Amino acid sequence: MNRWALVALAVATLALPPLLPEKHLAIYVLLGLAATVTVGVSMLMGYAGQVSLGQASFYAIGGYAAGMLAVRGVPTVAGLVAAPIVAALAAVLLGAPLLRLRGHHLAFATLAMQLILLSLLGQGNWAGGAIGLQGIPRLSLAGFELRDDLGYAYVVWVVLAVVLLISRNVVASRAGRGLRAAATSETAAAASGVAIGGYRLAVFALSAAFAGLAGGIYAYYLGYLAPGSFPVLLSIEYVVMAVVGGLGTGAGPVLGAAVIVLLVQLLTALGTQPGMPGYAPSVLSYAVYALLLVATVLYLPRGLVPALRTGAARLTAPRRRARRSHPPAPHGAAGP
Repeated sequence: MNRWALVALAVATLALPPLLPEKHLAIYVLLGLAATVTVGVSMLMGYAGQVSLGQASFYAIGGYAAGMLAVRGVPTVAGLVAAPIVAALAAVLLGAPLLRLRGHHLAFATLAMQLILLSLLGQGNWAGGAIGLQGIPRLSLAGFELRDDLGYAYVVWVVLAVVLLISRNVVASRAGRGLRAAATSETAAAASGVAIGGYRLAVFALSAAFAGLAGGIYAYYLGYLAPGSFPVLLSIEYVVMAVVGGLGTGAGPVLGAAVIVLLVQLLTALGTQPGMPGYAPSVLSYAVYALLLVATVLYLPRGLVPALRTGAARLTAPRRRARRSHPPAPHGAAGP
């Protein structure tokens, strides 16, 4: 992320929540959680070159891990720490065989993984079954219990800033350079000594940890979890957010999540107007995802963030050329 993106994120984290109406703070919290998950999806697709249609699985694993620990009396901070760890361990166990697949085979395998998880959660009494996990307490930090949306807004966006910082450092590291090389050419990267399988499994686990951390906050925020909270459409949402924002970019997940979440809220409000059929919100959402993917692939193949950078560069190019063609006079020299 560049300097201006960091400044914008800092403003969104610190200054924006108190200015939002109470009814919009919940959307702001959910937007931050979606962006946190999308950061991992963007890394996985943009650098590791792997497509996952089951990222909501790790969101659910983190949420259920934190919620089940909390209802059994474990402090909520401990549950929040355990959520990304449990999700990352699950990703390592599942990713070791799954990441041997490539392309659409991997996408279908991760989709099947989520369907199996939803079936287990719906039929297992240990997780509340189809009724769900109820009575999850609120998140407590340093003896202070978060009861309102404003507190959760600060927590979520601070977590998002930390996740973005971790992602930036990973991409800039030696492993990140190896992943970029592997995404370009596996043969050339392997010949250069890049441990492709190990790096991809590490990124898969890291993206799962991001999703698990967001899921833990989501569990404490709602106080209730059910298998229906993590539909297959949710995983598709994260992929759409990552693609629309720009794969492999720092600000892309945040911008993509903002576009999709706000658009879905607008369409939901439109679909629930008097006279609209009951299935209108779902149909509109599916249509928007499809249209956004098609439009992005056709007109913005690299996503919104690279397109905005290209547009800004084109706008400032004449000014830079003018400065180069008319350099400033040396200090003390007479003017024309």
